[in-house]
Amino acid sequence: MITLRNLTLRRGAKVLLDQVSVTLNPGEKVALVGRNGAGKSSLFALFTGALHEDAGEFSMPAHWQLSQVAQHMPETGESATDFVLGGDTRLMALRAALVQAEAAGDGMQIAQAHSDLADAGEHDAVPRAQSLILGLGFKVHELSQPVNSFSGGWRMRLQLARALMAPSDLLLLDEPTNHLDLDALVWLESWLQRYPGTLIVISHDREFLDAVAGVTLHIDHQKLTRYGGNYSAFETLRAQQLEQQQSAFARQQEKIAHLQKFIDRFKAKATKAKQAQSRVKALERMEKIAPVLAEAEFSFEFKEPANLPNPMLAISDAVLGYGDKVVLRGVNRSVLAGQRIGILGANGQGKSTLVKTIAREIPSLGGTITEGKGLHIGYFAQQELDVLSPDSNPLEHMVRLARDVGPPAREQELRNFLGSFNFSGDMVAQAVGTMSGGEKARLVLAMIVWQRPNLLLLDEPTNHLDLATREALAVALNEFEGTVLLVSHDRALLRSVCDEFWLVGAGRVAPFDGDLDDYQRYLLDEARRLREAARVEAAPAPTPAATPRPAPAGKPQEQRRIDAAARQQLAVRTRPLKKELAEAEHRMSRLQAEIRSLESRMATLLAPAEIAESGKRLKQAVAALEAAEERWLSLSGEIEAIESAG
Repeated sequence: MITLRNLTLRRGAKVLLDQVSVTLNPGEKVALVGRNGAGKSSLFALFTGALHEDAGEFSMPAHWQLSQVAQHMPETGESATDFVLGGDTRLMALRAALVQAEAAGDGMQIAQAHSDLADAGEHDAVPRAQSLILGLGFKVHELSQPVNSFSGGWRMRLQLARALMAPSDLLLLDEPTNHLDLDALVWLESWLQRYPGTLIVISHDREFLDAVAGVTLHIDHQKLTRYGGNYSAFETLRAQQLEQQQSAFARQQEKIAHLQKFIDRFKAKATKAKQAQSRVKALERMEKIAPVLAEAEFSFEFKEPANLPNPMLAISDAVLGYGDKVVLRGVNRSVLAGQRIGILGANGQGKSTLVKTIAREIPSLGGTITEGKGLHIGYFAQQELDVLSPDSNPLEHMVRLARDVGPPAREQELRNFLGSFNFSGDMVAQAVGTMSGGEKARLVLAMIVWQRPNLLLLDEPTNHLDLATREALAVALNEFEGTVLLVSHDRALLRSVCDEFWLVGAGRVAPFDGDLDDYQRYLLDEARRLREAARVEAAPAPTPAATPRPAPAGKPQEQRRIDAAARQQLAVRTRPLKKELAEAEHRMSRLQAEIRSLESRMATLLAPAEIAESGKRLKQAVAALEAAEERWLSLSGEIEAIESAG
């Protein structure tokens, strides 16, 4: 287990943790949360040995293997498969030992190396690496492409796959969802739920934390507090604690009443549509944790639009893309005043193309896009520097905006406005290029708010925002009286803001008749289909069995020797696969029994907390059973192919 006892941790002169004590048990999955700068990354540095405690005790089992995602951008001509395979350092070392033994002609060492490689999973190492790569959104034809051929975000996905490939007892993940879209994120959740070791994850995606973590560690005011339960359970407990602090709660009443007023207004007019009811549930969560939201250091609101054209815009038979490349065809959609539309679709299908076309960043290639009179767009680009100048500071950005777009204002008024977005003092004169991703995102939001738009186009606005700022954005969007088009992998934001969805895929844009839970099931089914297609494509074509040469007449013993050698060779090839097949069968039986037990338990009278815990365990068991069944089918196919060829 990991133990911190009366531990003090500093970065320079700043005390981050002051005499904290906590214990993490083997196999626990832990969400590490706290405001930016509270000390989350420094605690990770303690776990990796990059930092040491200033006082107290820190202990972790000496034999534990640790894995984390390398933060540097990989620069290599290796193929994607070979690069990820390199994450299994033990396998690489054993391969090197085999090469050395073969060069030396040492038969004993060669035999030992082969045995060690079998134990290390050499027989299925390449399929395991490729399964990770495909799960994170790559295509089959990209498995053999060099790492250098991919863009920065995709290379960081390969770094994540490499960390998952490494055998580990402790896995540290710092913002693993930053470069992922929703389909890759759903796959990662499923993989982490099955991970047998201890997991500690830092993330600003609350639904991701809910899905993978069963313990929450909260850093606040130099203290580290352990909460049993996922992030939602932590929020509820935290809200209850804050309610008990009556003096602080009294100061929050005005903000809570403001939030409550909006929630009541929306719930009163919400339709029975599944998407709208899903949003009602998300708002009920905000209602429950209102004290936590009101306590946040940062909040803002969009100004009331000057007018609301209806329809906002109409798209007819549009062809969208870049230059000569067509991405979407036959797009026929209209956007009405007050709509809240979430745009769903796999990476590379055209979500950003659609948003950029509506934002007038790129022209349509055909058809018509008719804008309503008085349409005023506020656009948040996925890459903040698409709309920011790295050499200019926040004040210079605001001065240009007020002068060129309006409304006009004096410099002091602009300074005061930037202060409301936490740009105060020297920060208003700091070059944007030196700022963090979260600070750039806040500046883009400030510039959008200043323009008083009536249509918000938001393309992954939460990529660099911490949890508190994400919640502030959700509150502000819910109070916004205009129209919202939102692309995001943050499901909590999509749930709380959107009451209808468009699905972008296969060159089309169509309404998605369902909520995010339906979409998640669609993604898992699609991923399963693609993995099966990839497995079939990657499987070698069966070679016709060679016709054995008849034994020389009068030498039946020679034929028996040949047959025995063939049987022995076949057994060597299939033994590790059959061993894993038996393990998969045992795992399936155990999981089926666990599922039956949990279903029976949930049919009895239970306390709400027990129902929630049993439901969570049931969901995890069903996901694990599906994975075991997939592996069993894959292994059965491999064994059958080998035996047929043999």
